[in-house]
Amino acid sequence: MPSKGSGNTGYSYTGSGTNSKGNHWCSRDYGTSGTGYHYSNNDDSYYYSNPNGSTYYNTGDGYSKYTSPSGDVYKSYGSSK
Repeated sequence: MPSKGSGNTGYSYTGSGTNSKGNHWCSRDYGTSGTGYHYSNNDDSYYYSNPNGSTYYNTGDGYSKYTSPSGDVYKSYGSSK
């Protein structure tokens, strides 16, 4: 049975694991909204794919990129940790 996310997240975990590069992933079920997944990578970067079609990528050292469901791209070059 899928496990619930922490608190009131609105999703359930449907799978998780580690790929051949040692990066962690998990898949999520948002019910009628659809599914999504998340990667946490060894280089401190992470990636989200959301059920609405949006994506978010963060390098872990100051750069991030959000792509909206309509395809608009927003980038940030903030300072590192």
